[in-house]
Amino acid sequence: MSTFPGSPRVLKGAIIGIDIFNPVASVTVFQYNPDTMTRTLRARTAKDDAERSEALRISGAPVETIKMDVEIDATDQLEKDEGFASSLGIYPQLSALEMLLYPKSLLVITNTIMLALGHKEIVPPVGPMTLLIWGYKRVVPIRLTDFTITEEAHDVNLNPIRARCALGLRVLSYSDLSITHPGYYVFLAHQIVKETMATIGSLSNISSVAGDVDLF
Repeated sequence: MSTFPGSPRVLKGAIIGIDIFNPVASVTVFQYNPDTMTRTLRARTAKDDAERSEALRISGAPVETIKMDVEIDATDQLEKDEGFASSLGIYPQLSALEMLLYPKSLLVITNTIMLALGHKEIVPPVGPMTLLIWGYKRVVPIRLTDFTITEEAHDVNLNPIRARCALGLRVLSYSDLSITHPGYYVFLAHQIVKETMATIGSLSNISSVAGDVDLF
């Protein structure tokens, strides 16, 4: 990273799991922002056999999936002997991401005890509300759908010290969440920002087209 005083400050992307019982258990600020992010949007529209009057009807926000590769490297920390890198490598950072896919162990133990006591209906635990933060204008609730870790280097104790994580994310919109869930309103705010950006883009395009037209 450049140390030139005029260098712009680069915002870091992050994935944060909000858990009131352990607020810092799943906080991952990207060490290096991914070079690319692939977003796929699939419209929620009427079925193929729907009536003609329903052909253009939109039933909700589109289904959006995101693919990105995140790199985690402890080289700099090892050189400066900072933090836990010398004893743990990047194991804590990988664990913070992985915990987004696990139910809490306390809930697992509780359910196990309840089953042993004869309870027949056990409600599956609910994961934390997870947010992808990609700049000020893009904060969306997500679910981590797939996660591939390639550990590329290890220390003498076999702690990973460099890894690449391929993440598959599913954006959760107000079409997926209940009206009482905080993520419902987080996504709604995201859409309002997107609508504002679309208006700015449309005005810019109209201005460009109008500027190219010679009326005389």
